[in-house]
Amino acid sequence: MLSKPRVPQHLKILIGLVLGVLVGLGLNQFWTAETWAAIKVGDAKAYLAGTAAMRNDAAGALAATIRFLIGLNDIVGKFFIRGLRFIAVPIVLFSIIVAVAALGDPRKLGRLGAKTFGVFAITVAAAVIIAMALANTIRPGLNVAETTRAKIVAESSVANAKTLGGTVAASAVSIKDQLLSALTQNPFDSLARGDMLQVVVTALLIGFGLTLIPKEKSKPVIAVCDGLSEAILELVRVLLRFAPIAVFCLIVPVVATLGLDVLHALIKYCGAVILGMAIILFIAYPLVLLTLTRGNQRVGVIRFFKAMAPAQLLAFSSSSSAATLPVTMECCRDRLGVPEDITSLVCPLGTTINMDGTALFQVISVLFLAQLYGIELSIAQQLTVATLSILVAIGSPGLPSASVVMMVVPLQAVGVPIEGIAIILAVDRLLDMARTVVNVSGDAVAAAVVAESEGRMTRPVI
Repeated sequence: MLSKPRVPQHLKILIGLVLGVLVGLGLNQFWTAETWAAIKVGDAKAYLAGTAAMRNDAAGALAATIRFLIGLNDIVGKFFIRGLRFIAVPIVLFSIIVAVAALGDPRKLGRLGAKTFGVFAITVAAAVIIAMALANTIRPGLNVAETTRAKIVAESSVANAKTLGGTVAASAVSIKDQLLSALTQNPFDSLARGDMLQVVVTALLIGFGLTLIPKEKSKPVIAVCDGLSEAILELVRVLLRFAPIAVFCLIVPVVATLGLDVLHALIKYCGAVILGMAIILFIAYPLVLLTLTRGNQRVGVIRFFKAMAPAQLLAFSSSSSAATLPVTMECCRDRLGVPEDITSLVCPLGTTINMDGTALFQVISVLFLAQLYGIELSIAQQLTVATLSILVAIGSPGLPSASVVMMVVPLQAVGVPIEGIAIILAVDRLLDMARTVVNVSGDAVAAAVVAESEGRMTRPVI
């Protein structure tokens, strides 16, 4: 007996989105104060909050059922958000420690390692600059009427209101103070408070410290952190199984409040992200190749894309840099002409820490959500978002939609409500495919530049 084919997770999330949008639009258009009055509810806000109101004394079983369903929808959505918050701190701490410690003694990387990190720094800086420019130029989150934006901010939870208040206060903090606050005086306090910037810096320092001590001492610590990272990664997979239901529960009240405005903003957001990916892939990377490779060692644009096409296609279909790594290395070595030793150093390193597409995606996403919620981020806060997006990408788990989970870090750091993740998660599959192509291509660009700088590029016949 043939088993029924399983529905892909991204399709389930899309179904949850579509159903949530339809229900939300229905409520937005047809559920009015007159509808509440028809079921004997005179003060809907007081009735849903469970507070006493004389105007609601006549409410009956139908009104109670509707209140129960609204409450259930709210609970499911909030449980998912709490799960994201629960996972964010430990997965950032342990995964970044493991990623940095796995590099080994930085002194042993020598000249090739320095060149590799130099190219990574150039391309990821270009990615976040492009992201900030597009987000501030296109401003996708502003494609919402001021009245509806004011409404969604006003109807946010009390916790989110406190977060927004903290953001306003933080906007007056100077860049100098933000840099000083990045280094915590008490790491355990930072973990308890969930101060993501301090957690990331703590993890980087611990990981770097582990590379400086003898392997027999660092190995057990790395093994424990790796085991905990894997355990939390499994929890991420479990949590994402409930994503379709959570997306439905979280998107319904958003669409019910904003109506079609949120859909227009979402289309504009997707366009901004895909445009950013295209600029990196077809303008920034070719410029890096033309600038940093010369003479008979120069890697032309057509040659590069022809050589890397198999890896890029696999990256697009799998949405996983890790799964694409063997093909990426084969294309670099056998089709692009990068020597074996350089390929073996640069490509695995890039899969772990060179995430240009992920960094761009997270920066645009956070700024989009800030605009959607009516939160004005200062230049200092935007730079914090860019820095955290780069650092968090170092430890991003290698599974589809994991970058959205890790987005909790920059969102919390600048006080943007993480409930907006539901909007991003709904369209993440397409964007995940695009950013994986950029991530894989960035690794190949770095490998080619390093090989050319050593004078060791070849021209294999494809």
